[in-house]
Formats: sequence, C-alpha cells, structure tokens
Amino acid sequence: MGKGCITATKYFLFLFNLIFFLFGVVIMGFGLWLLLDSQSFIVVLSNSTPVKVACYILIGVGAFSMLMGFLGCLGAIYEIRCLLGLYFTCLLLILAAQITAGVLIYYQKDVLNEEMSKIVTKVLDNYPGNNSTTEQAWDFIQRNMKCCGWSGRLDWTDNMVIVNSSQLLFPCSCHNTSLANGNFSDSGFCEAHTPDWPVYDGGCADSVENWILTNIGVVLGICLGVALVELLGMILSLCLCKNIHVEEYTKVPKY
Repeated sequence: MGKGCITATKYFLFLFNLIFFLFGVVIMGFGLWLLLDSQSFIVVLSNSTPVKVACYILIGVGAFSMLMGFLGCLGAIYEIRCLLGLYFTCLLLILAAQITAGVLIYYQKDVLNEEMSKIVTKVLDNYPGNNSTTEQAWDFIQRNMKCCGWSGRLDWTDNMVIVNSSQLLFPCSCHNTSLANGNFSDSGFCEAHTPDWPVYDGGCADSVENWILTNIGVVLGICLGVALVELLGMILSLCLCKNIHVEEYTKVPKY
C-alpha cells in the first residue's frame, strides 16, 4: 500500500473513531435517560432488577465505546500498532456480543413478555392514585395508547383501592370518551355510574407490541448501521496495522 493510501486510511480511521466516540456518548446518555427520566415507560419497570441492569449495561457500553474511540484516534494518528491491534480485537468482541444479545433477546422474548407482565400487574395492584412518578408514567401510557391494563381491563380488578371502595371506581386514564362523556380526571380513580366501566377493552401489551412492529424498521436499520460502522472500523484498523512496519520511537520525548 502506497504512502498516500496509508495516510488516507489513517485519517479515515481517525474520523471513524471520532464518530464512534460520539456514538458512545449517545449510548451512555440514553442509558442515563432511561435510568433517570421520570416520564418514560422504564419508570413503570423501575423495580425490576433486569431493567436496571440493562440500563447500567448501556451506560457501561457507552463509556467503553468512548474509551475505544479515544484509543482508536491515538492509534490512527500516531500509528501505534499495539493500540490498533487492541482496537481491532475489542471491536470484534463488541460485534460478537451485539449479535449474541440480539439472538438471546429474540429467543427469550416470551420470557421478557412474562417478566414485564408480572411487573406491570404488581404496579396495577398497588396503584394508590397518589399521582406518583410511576403512576404518571403508566397513566401517560394508557391515555396516549388508548389501552387499559397490560392484558386488558380485568388487570385492574385486583387493585386494592377498587376492591376496598364502596364506590364503583375505575382508572381515569383508561376512560374511553366514546362510551361516556363528562369531566373526568387524567389520573387516579374516577367513579362509574354502572358496573360496566367506560374504559378501553384492549390491553397495553398489544399497543406496545404494535408500536414496536411499526418502528421495527427503524430499530433494525440503526442496528445494521452500527454493525456496518464497526465492521468498517475493523477493516481500516487492520489495513493500517498491517502497513505500519516500524514504530518511530524517536518521536517519543526522552527525559
């Protein structure tokens, strides 16, 4: 490979690693957002250890990607073979881990759905109507997705407030305006005039699944783009590493 090609490869690899560093910032920021945001669906699942672990994994992956991007930039600019080799190896491990995680998620989706069902059922049974952060998140989901409960409206029948009340109460965020008009609240409990609640029949599990299926193309496109970028970085680092024959240690300042 000519000197011009090596120089071009070096700066392309530097640019790639700069993008990879920013990509790590985005991943770490996303993990922090899921962990700290009070309006996302993750708030409803905040008591689940696997969900918290997933958030910490995202933060760790983001920080590791930032470190890899930094090391890759150093290896490319200063043409350090050991850093380029380490960078290639880590990228290979990251790509393998991503493929493994994708396969596990695909084959364990029934287990994940069951876990989410248990968590949401616990949230609904203990929903006190005090407008807490978790309740606001779940009310937001039911109100905007026009659903009630996880599997259906019957998920609310074991709620302690509804069971112990002498009134006919139903969750206000489930209110279906096409069945009953009136001045209903957006959260907490509302009083029904008949035992047949004026709420949506469909559960939020179907709504969430439909949302995922609608946006699956975007998700797959992002995953494929990330994999291609990582593969390109591996190819560039390998080419540059093979064509650097002797490190110029004379450039290192002597003390």
